[in-house]
Amino acid sequence: MKTFKGRVLAKGSWEGEAVVSRQGVNTLATFQKSALSGSKQVYVSDQNNPDIYGKNITGKALCLPITIGSTTGGLVIQTVCAMKINPSAYLFSEHIDSLAASGIVLARIWEDSDIIAIDMLGEEFLNTVKTGDRIRISEDGTVTILT
Repeated sequence: MKTFKGRVLAKGSWEGEAVVSRQGVNTLATFQKSALSGSKQVYVSDQNNPDIYGKNITGKALCLPITIGSTTGGLVIQTVCAMKINPSAYLFSEHIDSLAASGIVLARIWEDSDIIAIDMLGEEFLNTVKTGDRIRISEDGTVTILT
């Protein structure tokens, strides 16, 4: 078991599976195919991200350094939350970027989403957590890797 403490941006408690990207996540490329097809699950469609390509991220903790891509990023996050196909949590090793932050805030306020966001978990967090690990998130920003 290993514990990390980050800055809470959207609080919540949760336990579940991690999906890890060691590079920036392009939100539009990640969610576009699933969102446009009306899918009930998001299977990552960004073929330029081998860490998460083809993986189901709905209801999981997406562990990443930052999001990247166009200015649609925030809208994409809000949209997948409105569709209820979003990750349960975004766990950032770095400072959250403005596009992801805006999407998470919009989803929490306008979509009544319970999405969790914690940033500044550090490089060691991203180097330690692996896809498939079971993690626990506490409201105070503590993230514990259970397996």
